[in-house]
Amino acid sequence: MREMEPLTQRDCTRLGVSRDQLLMDPISFQLDTKNRWVCLVRLLSNDPEWLSAKVKFFLPNTDLGSRNETPDPTKRVFLQLRELHAQGPATWQAFIHCVCMELEVPLELEVLLLSTWGHEGGEFPSPLETGEESEPEPQLGHGLKRPHQSCGSSPRLKQSRKQYLELARRYLQLLRTSAQQRYGGKLPGPGQPLAFHQAYIPTILQWGRATAPFNTPEGASMGSPRAEDGTDVSLQDLFNARTDKGPRVTVLLGKAGMGKTTLTRWLCQRWADGQLDRFQALFLFEFRQLNLIKSGLTLPQLLFDVYLSPEADSEAVFQYLEENSSGVLLIFDGLEEALHPCSGRDGAGPEAPGPALALFSGLCRGTLLPGCRIMATSRPGKLPACLPTEAATIHMWGFDGPRVEEYVGRFFSTQPLQEAALEELRVNRRLRSMCAVPALCRVACLCLRHLLPGLSPGQSEALLPTVTQNYVQMVLALSPQGHRATSSLMGLGEVALEALEAGKVIFFATDIPPSVMAFGAALGLLTSFCVCTGPRQQQIGYAFTHLSLQQFFAALHLMVSPSVDKDALTRHVTLNSRWVLRTKATLGLLDHVPAFLAGLASCACRPFLNHLTQRGEAWVGSRQAEVIRALKKLATRRLTGPKVIELCHCVGETQEPELASLTARSLPYHLPFHNFLLTYTDLAALTSILEHRDAPIHLAFEGCPLEPCCPEALAGCGQVENLSFKSRRCGDAFAEALSRSLPTMSSLKKLGLARSKITARGIQHLVQALPRCPYLEEVSFQDNQLKDQEVLKIVEVLPSLPWLQKLDLSQNNISVSTLLCLTKVAVTCPTIRMLQVRKTDLIILLSPPAEAAAELRGSPGPQGNASQSREAQRRSLTLRLQECQLTIYDVEMLIAQLREGPCLDEVDLSGNRLESEGCLCVAEAASQRHIARKLDLSDNGLSVAGIHEVLSALSTCRTLADLHVSLKHKTVVLTFAPEPEAQEVTQERAVFPDSLMLQMPSELPRCSPRVRLVHCGLRAEHLEELCAALRGSCCLGHLDLSGNALGDQGAAQLVQWLPGLGTLQSLNLSENGLSLDTVFSLVQCFSTVRWVLHLDVSFKSQRVILRGDRRARDLSAGEPLPEFPAGAQSSGFGRPCTPRSFCLRECQLEPLSLTSLCKTLEKCPGPLEVKLSCVALSDQSLDTLLWHLPSIPQLSLLQLSQTPLSARSPVLLARLFSLCPRVQKVDLRSLHEVTVNFRSSKEQKGGCCGFTGCGLSQDHVETLCRSLRTCEDLSQLDLSANQLGDDGLRCLLKGLPQLPISASLNLSGNSMSQESALCLVETLPSCPRVREATMNLGSEQSFWIHFSRQEETEKTLRLTECIFRPEHMTRLAAGLSQAWQLTELSLMRCCLSLEDLAVLLSLVRRPGGLLSLRVEERWMGRAGLLALRQVCAQVSGNVTEISISETQQQLCIQLRFPRQENPEAVALRLAYCDLGIHHSLHVRRLMDRCTWLRRLSLSQVNICTAGSQLLQSLLSHSELRQFRLASSRVSPEGQAHLASGLSHCHQLEELDLSNSQLGEEKGSLVLKKALEDKYWLQKLDLSHFPLDVSTLAVLTEALSHMTLLRSLSLSRNDIDDIGCYRLSRALRAATSLEELGLSHNQIGDTGAQHIAALLPTLPELRKIDLSANGIGPTGGVQLAESLALCEHLEELMLGCNPLGDLTALRLARRLPQHLRVLHLQSSRLGPEGALSLGQALDGCPHLEEISLAENSLAGQVPHLHRGLPLLRQIDLVSCEIDNQAAKPLAAGFMVCPALEEILLSWNLLGDEAAAELARVLPRMDRLKRVDLEKNRITAYGAGLLAEGLAQGSGIQVIRLWNNHIPPDAAQRLQSHEPRLDFAFFPNQPQAPRGS
Repeated sequence: MREMEPLTQRDCTRLGVSRDQLLMDPISFQLDTKNRWVCLVRLLSNDPEWLSAKVKFFLPNTDLGSRNETPDPTKRVFLQLRELHAQGPATWQAFIHCVCMELEVPLELEVLLLSTWGHEGGEFPSPLETGEESEPEPQLGHGLKRPHQSCGSSPRLKQSRKQYLELARRYLQLLRTSAQQRYGGKLPGPGQPLAFHQAYIPTILQWGRATAPFNTPEGASMGSPRAEDGTDVSLQDLFNARTDKGPRVTVLLGKAGMGKTTLTRWLCQRWADGQLDRFQALFLFEFRQLNLIKSGLTLPQLLFDVYLSPEADSEAVFQYLEENSSGVLLIFDGLEEALHPCSGRDGAGPEAPGPALALFSGLCRGTLLPGCRIMATSRPGKLPACLPTEAATIHMWGFDGPRVEEYVGRFFSTQPLQEAALEELRVNRRLRSMCAVPALCRVACLCLRHLLPGLSPGQSEALLPTVTQNYVQMVLALSPQGHRATSSLMGLGEVALEALEAGKVIFFATDIPPSVMAFGAALGLLTSFCVCTGPRQQQIGYAFTHLSLQQFFAALHLMVSPSVDKDALTRHVTLNSRWVLRTKATLGLLDHVPAFLAGLASCACRPFLNHLTQRGEAWVGSRQAEVIRALKKLATRRLTGPKVIELCHCVGETQEPELASLTARSLPYHLPFHNFLLTYTDLAALTSILEHRDAPIHLAFEGCPLEPCCPEALAGCGQVENLSFKSRRCGDAFAEALSRSLPTMSSLKKLGLARSKITARGIQHLVQALPRCPYLEEVSFQDNQLKDQEVLKIVEVLPSLPWLQKLDLSQNNISVSTLLCLTKVAVTCPTIRMLQVRKTDLIILLSPPAEAAAELRGSPGPQGNASQSREAQRRSLTLRLQECQLTIYDVEMLIAQLREGPCLDEVDLSGNRLESEGCLCVAEAASQRHIARKLDLSDNGLSVAGIHEVLSALSTCRTLADLHVSLKHKTVVLTFAPEPEAQEVTQERAVFPDSLMLQMPSELPRCSPRVRLVHCGLRAEHLEELCAALRGSCCLGHLDLSGNALGDQGAAQLVQWLPGLGTLQSLNLSENGLSLDTVFSLVQCFSTVRWVLHLDVSFKSQRVILRGDRRARDLSAGEPLPEFPAGAQSSGFGRPCTPRSFCLRECQLEPLSLTSLCKTLEKCPGPLEVKLSCVALSDQSLDTLLWHLPSIPQLSLLQLSQTPLSARSPVLLARLFSLCPRVQKVDLRSLHEVTVNFRSSKEQKGGCCGFTGCGLSQDHVETLCRSLRTCEDLSQLDLSANQLGDDGLRCLLKGLPQLPISASLNLSGNSMSQESALCLVETLPSCPRVREATMNLGSEQSFWIHFSRQEETEKTLRLTECIFRPEHMTRLAAGLSQAWQLTELSLMRCCLSLEDLAVLLSLVRRPGGLLSLRVEERWMGRAGLLALRQVCAQVSGNVTEISISETQQQLCIQLRFPRQENPEAVALRLAYCDLGIHHSLHVRRLMDRCTWLRRLSLSQVNICTAGSQLLQSLLSHSELRQFRLASSRVSPEGQAHLASGLSHCHQLEELDLSNSQLGEEKGSLVLKKALEDKYWLQKLDLSHFPLDVSTLAVLTEALSHMTLLRSLSLSRNDIDDIGCYRLSRALRAATSLEELGLSHNQIGDTGAQHIAALLPTLPELRKIDLSANGIGPTGGVQLAESLALCEHLEELMLGCNPLGDLTALRLARRLPQHLRVLHLQSSRLGPEGALSLGQALDGCPHLEEISLAENSLAGQVPHLHRGLPLLRQIDLVSCEIDNQAAKPLAAGFMVCPALEEILLSWNLLGDEAAAELARVLPRMDRLKRVDLEKNRITAYGAGLLAEGLAQGSGIQVIRLWNNHIPPDAAQRLQSHEPRLDFAFFPNQPQAPRGS
């Protein structure tokens, strides 16, 4: 803007006044409105072009042609000013500001104009004041619209056809004229730099979906072919005659700035110029303008009122358009901005008014103007539902390189500027990527035009690095200097933000301040147009030249406005996912504001922002920092693909390397992008961020519409390791661009390009690029419609890719001839290891050559090179050619190719057309050409006759492992075992756990093939030829003939020929229609065929299997668990001789059939197991079966499973003991399951009988007892889960003395009550052999009675939850008085009150003996010690022992009968008693009963004052031998009583005060009184007792006199080395000491030295515990030397001390001879120390327990060769033991026969270790628990362990938590073997099966 200067004479001359007149009377001049008009007219007359441009801006539809024809320039200016004035004050004020801003106006006149007409509230004169002749006010759009009647307002006039056509012709011509005026010609340039005229450069167009035009190659670029001069563009590709057959509706999709609106206007211009001659009429609507129409419209109103009205008779014109609708094109721009839903018009007719989108819907559906063509533009996202599904979709991309260069060349008019600009684009990669967006390309060119004159080459990279800075440079280039420009810029920002937040992109004159309007118009930042707000209602609308410009100014306002706080600023820093657009009704207008905010937050923008705000750099920097901080928070979140792209744009705009590095690091390795549009600029932004990443990344694009030149943005991106594209929109242009980028991506290992439309041209580019990508490991070209030649070209590249491991060419079109070419390549190419083809699948797997693999793994040693050389020589090839339409001729060619090829690992030819002849040809070739694993000929038309031929051809094949043929299921699979050389290779390459292959032994058994001919329709007449073919086979292992039609005749023939087939392992005759008699005849095979050991028959389902001695897998079971790899052999665990077994299920056995079966079984050799499962078995049938059992002497087991029996069956089975003396066990469960075990003559006698869940009641008891009395020796009887009740129990107890039970009787779960408990107490005297009875009447009722073979003098009775009431006490006491043999009684939770217990004890009278009573009740926790006053006061015997535990709520009293009086002792106690009168009677009685008290134990009790007084009496007036006060609390008053009482206990032998809270002050006193004169003390436990200096002195003083002390425990007493010294001196007198416990103290090395000096003086020491004392190697060595002198030492615990290997080595030199327990856990032992200890311990005869846990053994476990015969537990937890140590470890376990628990958790054991453990488990009879938690065992290893458990092991549980076993596999394993425990918390130990 020009600075204000004084008015010159020249200025006055231009205004038509003298300077003197102006100076003499300026006020009169100012007040003269006419003079102001004259001055303004004369001023503008000097620049008519500028005025015309402004009139065009403020009156966009005004026809200037009639005005320009006026000969008088002044008149023309006056008329134009009148039209501007007629628009109202806002427009006029904005115009005045433009005049003063852009023209050279004298200062005085400028002040005058701005002060009177340039502001709101100023004067707004009428032009009539000028004295000129008034004229009518012109209409908007003058020259275009004509007066007409509203459509449909009156009936159409009748007129002739000629007049009708003339009206239509004139309207069509009017349309063209209007289009030429709107979009044609030259746009004004001087005032609007953003909208200056520029030759149109078409962008890249691509057809989307399957809507490519007819006769147009799919995926081809649809940019319009251009003429050489670039001015004329052909539109054949979009609108030609061929497209008439295609969809009527075309949708053009493109992101903001791609030029959609420009293209629509360009189409209008070309139509107006006559180039789209196939369309008679063209209408262009913008939804952003249609949204302003609030009222409903009809289609005629839309065409004529909104767009352009005809001169006359609109109905006739509309009729013409309807009749010629095929020649009408309607273009709707900005479909994403449409507001109203389509569904609002569904209920109305087609003629009813509606919103614009409803009219658009009717046009698309054809209900309005049927036959017309519709074109709509939209941004990507959710499209309205009204669009038809067949609508054609076109994707509009930006500029590629040539288009950018062409645009730049046309932008700059001079050759030097063109070359300079192009050079800058070549140097500046970021600027070039921004120019891919046409809108940004224009901005960049504007900036370059301004910067190039003063720019050094390549300097644009620093000035224009981001989109935001391009906009900043553009604004700086266009804006004049001065405060007015600054305020106007900020005003534009405020207008932009308010409009965006209100959802507005169109403004009216009243919405923008005049000065801001003038500023935007002057800089070309605003554009104007006519807006229809209703029928015949129009206004002038204004908008930013592009939405991105409005968003930039909005972001600028957010950044610089003081009214926007920081919270509001950061709220706008968000990431808008483009997926959200699929659910939004309209597009968000603030989407790009975050990117502009990020760009403004860069340091480069700080001077610009500071200039705008004038608030200092600190204020600007703080706001920039807020934006950066918000972006950092977003960068650390887990974002979806669209948000990642948005974030990359924002981060790139900031130019902050730290933020870019944070963003790059936060990206996941696998970064997917799904189903949203991506452009070149998007990938360029992503690539710029990845440049700051160190780790590799995987980019996956699936379903994303991609700009064809997108891959070029990835050029040089070295971080991409895996790159995949899946999109039908990727064509040859995309492939070409990708081929240019691939060689530059140095880290690329995997490339995927799937589901594209690549043709031969694109493949050619890729094939040329792939050899320049040598590090590729995987390439995929799936589903790309490739033909034969393209596939072969790709395969030819394989030798050039040394590291390639996989090539995927699936879902392409290849022929059989090409397939055979591929097989030839596979045979000859040394790196191919598998070719897999199935229908459309085609995959090639390769192995890198040795040198490439070595380079990948690192340089190997000489052994590695030799191994690699052998690997190369042993290359194996897998061919899978499935469903490829191969015939015998093709197979012959294939066999010829394979003759000279490498070793074949697998050949799969299933699903072809080989027929029997082809299958025979392949089988013969397989016999000569070894196949390592499998040959699959399934679904090839093999016949029954062909089976015999194939068997004959395979008779000489020594490696056949399995032949599976099923004609019904079209299955023919041959599995082979490896040859000996291959087996050695397999043994070398066996790896755990990945390969899951067991290592083969050095000597492998000969292959025993399995032949499965199932469902082949074989009949009896086929057997002779079949057996002849089978006899030629070598070592046939398994024969499966199930699912055929052999019948009884065929089975009989096969039994005769069976011996000639050799020693089979199994024969399957299932589903062959066999009768029951034939099944019985098969039992003869036990005698005639030596290998048959098991016959398994399910009659109903026709399952018949004969098996030999191989039980590792049960053929009847489903899939093995876990699945073993092909060729892997099960672990061969040693077993005893397997008995023969006959299993018959699902049949109805009558007495006659059973007789026949038993007669047959009599002839079978033994031992024999018979397992039957019948639908039902009558009593007669059961009696028949039992009657024949004695005649089968070889029978060892009889089972009846799932067989319903009658209620009489228990009696029948009970008689079996007398019927057959060999019966060892009879077990009947739920009248459905029967197990009868028979003993051999050598076994001991003694039977077991169980009838559980059989519904036995009182009625059955007598009969059952009568049957059981005949048994000579019945060790166990189980009658649990029946219905005996109280009466049945009473009846059973009466007959109990006569039953020969010697071990136990189980009566649990028989619905019993406390009546049964009382009856039991009363019956005990009559049962002399009862040893113990336990009854629990809680929720899970249990009742056990245990017996001895002789009469018992001491019995135990335990009653739990029996709910006794007071009335039961008399009867219970009577029973206890009679049962004088009962020595121990427990009453747990029986609801006894304190009074009930006192009554019970007072009523019990016995002639003599002891009775221990244990009571557990809740009141015991409250009453505690005081309960003794009431309980013991009335007892009839003497109390000898008392034990109280408040937390356990238990009271235990031992009574001696009869009671002996001691008057002197009672009198003495009463003399010392100082209790109150109220309690004297109770205490006197208590003291009287406690005369003989010898043991008092108080655990976890709280002793109050009254209790302490009672305790004092007990201690003072009894001859206690043992006193225990553990984990208890004594009140301060009671401590004195306790000390006094202890001082009188001179006969104490054991004293335990551990963990008791006696207080710091009086603790010393209590201890002093407790230890004073205790010369007989043998055991002292003061663990966790507060020992201070004074207390320790008391202790050491007392210890020096305790010569009889045998045990001393002082754990957790904070004893240091000084205290240890004092103790060691005091203990020198305790020469009888056997146990010394000092664990968890702080004695250290010095204290250890004191102990070491003490040890030689303790000759009787048997146990010492010094754990957790901080003893290091120094103290440990001295201890080891002294411990060697302790000849009787049995237990040594030194764990949790940093002893080190030195101590272990010294210990190993001379271990104590009688050592039983050794604990050295967490002692910092290493491999050396562990091995030395192992050698020393090996052969230790007494060692029972050893712990070396938490030591770093590094796999060096102790090696045990001589064994440890008594070792029960070994603890090696967390010792870093790996698979290498598994074998010696398992071998060591084998020589420890007494081992019960093995702890190996938290180690590195894998499947190899599991295999070794599984091998030894069956041989460890006493092992109960194995802990393998937190190791590396997989499902395979767990399966091996389960198999080991199945071999009869007694293990209860194997812990496997937190191993490498999936949850589903763990569940499956545990269902098969419950003793495998995978839970975090250990489950209850499981009893072994069958125990």
